[in-house]
Amino acid sequence: MAPPGAPHRTTGSTLLHPLSALLGIPLDQINFVACQLFALLAAFWFRIYLSPSHASSAVRHAFATLFGIYFAVFCFGWYSIHLFVLVMMNYGIMNLASIPNIHRYSFVVAMGYLTLCHISRIYIFHYGILTTDFSGPLMIITQKITTLACQLHDGKKKNLFPCPEDSLFIPVPSLLEYLSYLLNFMSIIAGPCSNYKDYIAFIEGRHVHMKLLEVNWKQKGYDRLPDPSPTGAVMYKLCITLVSLILFLTLTKNFPMAYIIDNEFLDKTPFLSRLGYLYVVTQAAKPKYYFAWTLADAVNNAAGYGFSGVDERGTFRWDLLSNLNIWNIETATSFKMYIENWNIQTAAWLKRVCYDRAPWYPTALTFILSALWHGIYPGYYFTFLTGILITLAARAIRNNCRHYFLSSVPLKIAYDVVTWAVTQLAVCYTVAPFVMLAVEPTIKFYKQSTLVVLLIPCPYMTFHILSFHFENSWISTISSSRG
Repeated sequence: MAPPGAPHRTTGSTLLHPLSALLGIPLDQINFVACQLFALLAAFWFRIYLSPSHASSAVRHAFATLFGIYFAVFCFGWYSIHLFVLVMMNYGIMNLASIPNIHRYSFVVAMGYLTLCHISRIYIFHYGILTTDFSGPLMIITQKITTLACQLHDGKKKNLFPCPEDSLFIPVPSLLEYLSYLLNFMSIIAGPCSNYKDYIAFIEGRHVHMKLLEVNWKQKGYDRLPDPSPTGAVMYKLCITLVSLILFLTLTKNFPMAYIIDNEFLDKTPFLSRLGYLYVVTQAAKPKYYFAWTLADAVNNAAGYGFSGVDERGTFRWDLLSNLNIWNIETATSFKMYIENWNIQTAAWLKRVCYDRAPWYPTALTFILSALWHGIYPGYYFTFLTGILITLAARAIRNNCRHYFLSSVPLKIAYDVVTWAVTQLAVCYTVAPFVMLAVEPTIKFYKQSTLVVLLIPCPYMTFHILSFHFENSWISTISSSRG
């Protein structure tokens, strides 16, 4: 966020500076919202007037690409050149590299360039980073480049690597297809990363029918191939976006994360109250992500992209590109459940390019890659390294003790309540450094949260002791019966 007193700070267009000054909202945020709202209108127009029945695939590709480039330049000014440089470098790699190495070269170049840009942001913006600087789109483009490269590699080398279905029969894209996939106006600003095969099917008008055929629409009660409309899903997501915006403008600004390390707050506030406030400020930090990701999802749906099939009740689903599931996040009873429903498309990308390919320590390497992808601020590394420990501990606890609490409903409810509370506490403790960014406040936070540090691994140790005890008792019983 731009510092107070400088609401006009941006690297992009200053056309909306009067509106920024009037509302007292940083100009980079105004430009972001304006582009996304314009993209929403353009998406409806695109679906109606440039549908596959009215326009060729080339026209749809060209329109999506040109509008995307315009949005990038409007929001980020000359810094948007970084997006175009990375795109063209990897197009050269895609056409020159051999199939066995295409995913390696693309990954090294894309992640290397992204990391250099992250380093440059430290010197340009220091910790007062803009909310919507050029690195956001660059991160999404990095995901798309490496996803496409892995799909090309896996599809051609399926005998050497377990080949996902979405990697089969993918030809090397033309320049127009490549630019459209990476720079289209629906995802250039806030993503999400999508599957290349799905995107091309969407442009060519095969997307919805392809998904319906995957779920066998006749068994869902339809006598002919339906033509689902995204309007209802878009309206629903816009309502969530509006609520998230209101919460951001009220809660987020009134409950800053920095207050949890304020000396007066630490000296005068009881420990349990500090834990409660930590939970509140963590909740207050979420609405901006809910807003940006849900609005981006709505933009894609408005264009007719994001259909995922039909659910058990016969309802059309438009969540193929959804980046979060708010209900599952807020009610998560395990760390795994939480991260599986947060930034879903990034989690899918990490699984494809890292977790499924790592020869050893896949969990640790995936968290490290996630930290590197986010940037080089120290807080990111504190968060994701902590995430490794929390994930391993939570996995061990669940595997060793959950079955003891499934014998009755009251026990299961008690287990769910306790694991929900522990999960929320673990998440709060893990993400605080991510928000604070710098080393000094993070270390200060850790020093004042010593009890939390002990509380998180304690269940892990306790349940391992119990499971060890039960195992030994079981072995003794078996031995006695045999004797």
